[in-house]
Amino acid sequence: MTEQLKPWRGVYVASALQFNDDLSVDYDGFAEHVKWLAENGCHGITPNGSLGEYQTLSDEERARVVTTAVEAAPEGFGVMPGVAAYSSHQTRRWVEQAAEAGAQSVLMLPPNVYRADREAVIEHYREAAKVGLPIVAYNNPFDTKVDLTPDLLAELFNEGLIVAVKEFTGDVRRAYEIKELAPELDLLIGTDDVVLELGLAGAVGWVAGYPNALPKSSVELFELSTSGNVADIERALTIYKDLHSLLRWDSKVEFVQAIKLSMDIAGRKGGTSRPPRSPLTPEIAARVTADTEKALANGYR
Repeated sequence: MTEQLKPWRGVYVASALQFNDDLSVDYDGFAEHVKWLAENGCHGITPNGSLGEYQTLSDEERARVVTTAVEAAPEGFGVMPGVAAYSSHQTRRWVEQAAEAGAQSVLMLPPNVYRADREAVIEHYREAAKVGLPIVAYNNPFDTKVDLTPDLLAELFNEGLIVAVKEFTGDVRRAYEIKELAPELDLLIGTDDVVLELGLAGAVGWVAGYPNALPKSSVELFELSTSGNVADIERALTIYKDLHSLLRWDSKVEFVQAIKLSMDIAGRKGGTSRPPRSPLTPEIAARVTADTEKALANGYR
């Protein structure tokens, strides 16, 4: 497998999921979104993450979202579904379903039903790894209460259980410790508002929220931030400063509704979310609107 073909590198869009007026899944709208993201330079899509509201989907809906993404994806456009579940056997089943559907890799949280200890975390990944699909670990200790620390990631990698990590802590210092302990483990940016910092630190991918609304500019920012060319940093910094107030919404509580609102403003279908997520307050909606309109006015797309 060549470096260019590793199906977790580049800009993978943590996709929002479109719903119809009756809150049923708009599979046709989602399929069109997958194709649009590919046409606008993104490298792949990650359905069934938190931004895709997987917790509100039935098993049938969740499986169909994956098959829809795979069927809509053009050649060379990766599909890396989220496979989070409360039990290890459920997680393994979602990895199996992803493999059966034709996905090339999966994004996997540690156990999230309780504060699992180290051995439980390792066993959880061992069970999923039996399927044989490449696993990208997802470190989000805010939601899971389990921290995939650099030394634990190194152990998971050295045992052959994971190929990469989506780092969501926002602590850019971790990139260097991860590289020291597991030099071959791929680092993927996990929050939109640390793209430049982790790009400079050696990230090779970005599981991103805001390409749902601004794919071309997001890909440009990622490529400039990770090129290794000092001459690119000045341009990257300009884009980053212009977009940072918008990118910060990706790591706030209201990130799903915020990104969907930005999509609507940018001319994409974001639409409503399923309960218990409620509409944004007027104040927050006004701030997201202002940030989005400013980005669009500055030519970002």
